[in-house]
Amino acid sequence: MSYFSELGLAEPILRALESKGYNDPTPIQRQSIPALLEGRDLLGIAQTGTGKTAAFSLPSLHHLAKEPKGRSHRGVRMLVLSPTRELAAQIAENMRVYARYLNLSVNCVFGGVPINQQKRKLQAGTDVLVATPGRLLDLIEQRAITLENVEIFVLDEADQMMDLGFIVPLKRIASMLPKQRQSLFFSATMPKAIAELGARFLNKPVRVEVAPQSTTAERVEQYVTFVSQSEKQALLTLKLREIKPERALVFTRTKHGADKVVRVLAGAGIRSAAIHGNKSQSQRTAALAAFKDGEIKVLIATDIAARGIDIAGVSHVFNYDLPNVPEQYVHRIGRTARNGADGIAIAFVSNDERPLLKDIEKLTKVKPVPMPLPKGFTEAAAQLPPPAKAPERPAQGRGGERGASGGRNYGPKRDGEGGNRRRRRPGGGGGRSGGGGRPGGGGGGARVGAHKDSVKRVG
Repeated sequence: MSYFSELGLAEPILRALESKGYNDPTPIQRQSIPALLEGRDLLGIAQTGTGKTAAFSLPSLHHLAKEPKGRSHRGVRMLVLSPTRELAAQIAENMRVYARYLNLSVNCVFGGVPINQQKRKLQAGTDVLVATPGRLLDLIEQRAITLENVEIFVLDEADQMMDLGFIVPLKRIASMLPKQRQSLFFSATMPKAIAELGARFLNKPVRVEVAPQSTTAERVEQYVTFVSQSEKQALLTLKLREIKPERALVFTRTKHGADKVVRVLAGAGIRSAAIHGNKSQSQRTAALAAFKDGEIKVLIATDIAARGIDIAGVSHVFNYDLPNVPEQYVHRIGRTARNGADGIAIAFVSNDERPLLKDIEKLTKVKPVPMPLPKGFTEAAAQLPPPAKAPERPAQGRGGERGASGGRNYGPKRDGEGGNRRRRRPGGGGGRSGGGGRPGGGGGGARVGAHKDSVKRVG
């Protein structure tokens, strides 16, 4: 008998878990699920990769199945809010797996795609709705859905919500929810502003914290190469040629920088794709699918992807630019060394970024190992071909958050990137968690722990 069957979860849910080979819970699942089955509110401090999607999905689906209700017109029984499109899609995909043998509907809505198709799907009502805040408010304004019947509300990645400027939309959504409901609130850190936001949603919550804050991903070897900004392009190209990674994520600070890296790599014969807020939703989805399927080995991303990508087999993370907010470094390198695998993180640091590196070291309590420039770097860099020509920019159509939705623009320009992002000086406090120290999560150290866990866990 598995831990999940001991909890008394509905048989169709147990069957779905068994079909995926999930037997042993992660720490957040073990601590959260019993309280949630009792109907308690929950305050969870945990980041992506700790298994929290299953922690809130399994007991919630159990409740919805145990107390079946006919779907009301435009109604929603369970609402999950996510800061980014990619993370929303990932949550919905996992919930569909857990609900595959239940007569429950799971829908996902976000900006960047036409709203009318989403409105048609939601007209008859839905059991579970995973949404980004901007698109949710568009749908409410157009009377496509109502929140008056929500029984379970989940706010995921609350600190990322605030980073992206969603505080005003969240307060508005909170005012529309019924007072009698179960609320779950997850954040990687719990500074005062986040705690105050949680107080708006929660009633005497159970507090669950699964990992010490500010730790970096377990089993990640961290390296740093000091290089001028103008030499980073050549260094990345030569490193990718040398390493031939299974899958590599490259993080840049700007969208323009991400596109430029793609062109440089294309000129050198290395296929890659970029994902950021200026890409259409179809482009972002196609890039992620190609990366997941192994058609491309290198994905260039801005920080929009740092919490939304959960793809097995990412062997390397390159910090092409260091993030302005040191905690974001933890989330970036947490994309590798998942599910018991090892990983390598390499940071390219120019002179003006040295203060940012010091803040990262202060936050993580880890000093990356210095990695010198490759032997003969100057000569090899001089022989690299020029970047591929930039494609012509198509005429502006009806894309984007506003054009696709037909509604007002709430908070950030797009769900998942932009908006009133916090700009803290180097040295800002409050570290984010690096994971749960289990497969699917993180832990701490330049290379910490070497244990292998063969038990497959719910992610």
